[in-house]
Amino acid sequence: MTTIDRRTFLTGMTWTAAAAMLPWEARGASVEGAGPADSGIIINALGGLDDPNRGADGLVPEFSPRVLSEAHASGLTAVNITLGYVSGPDDPFEASVRDIAATDALVRAHDRDLLKVLTAGDIRRAKADRKIGLIYGFQNGAMMGNDAKRVDIFANLGVRVFQLTYNPANQLGDGSMAPENRGLTPFGREVVARLNERRVMVDLSHSGERTCLDAARASKSPISINHTGCRAVTDLPRNKTDAELRLVAERGGFVGIYFMPFLNASGHARAEDVVAHIDHAVKVCGEDHVGIGTDGSVSQIDDLHAYQATLAKEIAERKAAGISAAGERPDTYPFVVDLRGPQQFHKLAQLLAQKGYSSARIEKILGLNFLRFAETIWG
Repeated sequence: MTTIDRRTFLTGMTWTAAAAMLPWEARGASVEGAGPADSGIIINALGGLDDPNRGADGLVPEFSPRVLSEAHASGLTAVNITLGYVSGPDDPFEASVRDIAATDALVRAHDRDLLKVLTAGDIRRAKADRKIGLIYGFQNGAMMGNDAKRVDIFANLGVRVFQLTYNPANQLGDGSMAPENRGLTPFGREVVARLNERRVMVDLSHSGERTCLDAARASKSPISINHTGCRAVTDLPRNKTDAELRLVAERGGFVGIYFMPFLNASGHARAEDVVAHIDHAVKVCGEDHVGIGTDGSVSQIDDLHAYQATLAKEIAERKAAGISAAGERPDTYPFVVDLRGPQQFHKLAQLLAQKGYSSARIEKILGLNFLRFAETIWG
């Protein structure tokens, strides 16, 4: 097992599924019976295409043959990947431009498998061409500096999702772990307005409650919370209150439920917790506004025991950097224990069907709701 890489240290983006101990080439077999996950559009509103078994320098994915094979096997149509600055010593603006350029080069080199998403139509094209659509996104607005016109630079470079804050506060607003809960700043309002003008998705994942509510009200376009849970089900800061969920939905937005430990107060989340949070979100938001944003990859972890040994160090480093969230502990897995690997979307579809969800509703949750929202924002 490799040591923790910069991607894991900064964002937790390689917090992903641990595997059954099978050769990875054999782990793509479809589940029995056809369902929405077998033929429909599957969109991960926040995830990754990286291999947790290999180290990586920065947030730029490697797109190894294994990763691409498992992503195709999962049925994934498109995924919002995190690029750019999240935390650390790098200059936020320079790091973000550099990551975009490096990822563009990789997409060109893997154009048989990948497609850069600029419009909702590109997601449909990815499905038709059997490619995986990559949606470029940020998880921290620090690269704005004090100049809202930088939105234009990143929009022109193809960034389509802009999360205003990570867990701490920044110049745009307070994150979920900022104790003051001060809300959106005047500069944050300026940035939101510019994002609306450029038709970039405003994402309030990781934000504090007041920042989320302020942004939902200030934005002329619907906003999203691409990866979260429901605080009414599990009372942790990274999960959203019913007030946030309801306002986002009432204004036409989107809410993605993650596959993360914050779904259970014990820190050991299971598939039934994912279903419970989805079900609560549907009751609050309506079935047209809820989807998935797993905050993980579809690739397996080959050696779970070796991976476990890195967790304590990872959490300590995140806490030292001031970017961890309540609920992160050395004894918790940063993924859902029994909803992992290339079969995660198929299994979720089965579990939702067992709960009585219709195929049409499941298709919405797996991807069509995000696609509809993307059409509203991007065209």
